Amino acid sequence: MTKSESKIRILVADDHFVVRMGVTALVNTEPDMEVVGEAVDGAQAVTLFESKKPDLVLMDLRMPVKDGISATVEIRAKHPQARVLMLTTYDGDTDIHRAMQAGAQGYVLKNSTGDKLIPALRAVAAGEKWIPQEIASRLASRKLFEELTPRELQVLAQMAKGLANKEIGDVLKITEHTVKDHLKNILGKLRVADRTEAVTVAVQRGIIQL
Repeated sequence: MTKSESKIRILVADDHFVVRMGVTALVNTEPDMEVVGEAVDGAQAVTLFESKKPDLVLMDLRMPVKDGISATVEIRAKHPQARVLMLTTYDGDTDIHRAMQAGAQGYVLKNSTGDKLIPALRAVAAGEKWIPQEIASRLASRKLFEELTPRELQVLAQMAKGLANKEIGDVLKITEHTVKDHLKNILGKLRVADRTEAVTVAVQRGIIQL
């Protein structure tokens, strides 16, 4: 086995150039790791995975063309043994839950320093899960909330655009009264007092994206 072959081969997928450069430089200083490819979006991550066959993908959650969740689903569907560590600025419980459902084995926040990222890479590459305490707490808190229905999510998305109840009804082809019923349910499930707070909390938790 050559020195290169014994290294953990990592594909970095992130649409921010500075993040890719920083992570790549950090990883390449480790004697047992090397970055074998860099993707600027989820679609390129899927393509590069096929050609590079890395041991691990460090995947940004939100990217253009194809996001990290979709890319992870696609990679894991073809390669069930693929290892994916999510790297993101988003710590909402819904984001984390979706990433884990997609097949990611770990979740690291971008504000994590190198002494947190490197052990996470080694752990996931070795087949372990990597869920930091703050992430585990977010996932635990998710169980305290009721899930929104698909229709409630649609109403919430229109609310986020600043539409009034009647306008939302027109867009979704439902009555204003029905919109009010959905709004009441949304406020209750999110445990908030008004529309503005509902949108704010939904964005923070990763339920909707603006």
